[in-house]
Amino acid sequence: MPSLKEIKGRIASVNSTRKITSAMKMVASSKLHHAQVAIQNMLPYETMLEHILKSFLAAEAQAQTIYDQPRPVKRVALVIFSSNSSLCGGFNSNVIKMMQQKVNTWSEKIGIQNIDIYPIGRKVGEKAQKLGYHVMGDWSATVDKPNVSDCIQLAMQLGKKFADGEVDRVELIYHHFKSAGSQVLTNTTFLPIDIESELERDHERDLTSNVATQKAVDYLKQKGQQRKSEAEEVKPLNDNFIVEPDMNTVLSQLLPKMAHLMLYTALLDSVASEHAARMVAMQTATDNADELLRQLNLQYNKSRQQAITSELLDIVGGSVNN
Repeated sequence: MPSLKEIKGRIASVNSTRKITSAMKMVASSKLHHAQVAIQNMLPYETMLEHILKSFLAAEAQAQTIYDQPRPVKRVALVIFSSNSSLCGGFNSNVIKMMQQKVNTWSEKIGIQNIDIYPIGRKVGEKAQKLGYHVMGDWSATVDKPNVSDCIQLAMQLGKKFADGEVDRVELIYHHFKSAGSQVLTNTTFLPIDIESELERDHERDLTSNVATQKAVDYLKQKGQQRKSEAEEVKPLNDNFIVEPDMNTVLSQLLPKMAHLMLYTALLDSVASEHAARMVAMQTATDNADELLRQLNLQYNKSRQQAITSELLDIVGGSVNN
């Protein structure tokens, strides 16, 4: 049985830890709000670009560019998004686990020496170097300050390598942000671009709330099913675009922009997912600290009552003997 002093010291220690986790939860909540605003600002551009490409597909254009033509895979590049710091639950460990699975899968086909790792985040970069993977540069600063220019630079670098035949396939691994309580680990093909599969990917996001509750998750699922049923009833687009000089030239300009958008969207999703995961982790830690404090206070009161009872018995016993 620990002494009253030890229990009191532990209560003070848990209280201090609880203040830290509570403060980190509020900071993560504020950063999540800014990340949600950044995604909202990006959505109009994504919606219009998607609208134009869907219109071209509805016109049954048989246009082809170098960026959407698959070819035999001899070298692969993996662009992996993680965080620069920890204390965000299983966010980084899930990304690293999928990275190892993809590397093992591709190494059996083409050899590990033909796999390039582009780490967007310090945690995955350190792990990749520790495992001996071929790491291409350090892009951790992009996570702290997400911006379009860095994504365009990386997309142009990957696009040039793909066009020159140095890389035959580029894949992205990141968390898709659905809501504060739901982040889905996603693996998608960046190059060659499959327009139809990219336009049909999951666009569902709840950007109005940072409350991670089961009720919010259920609401998002119900809302997603409703939108899916509405999308099935939508008629094909009938926009009459005048394409000059020709469809191939226009698509050769639109596809790189779509590639830039894919990287930027993945970055924003990953950043928002990181803050959401940290917020949930810190909320869970705070709740656990509250429960631990309740148990410690109960134990302290029991021990204190036991000590008082023991002293009373000693006093009563002494008076009887006298």
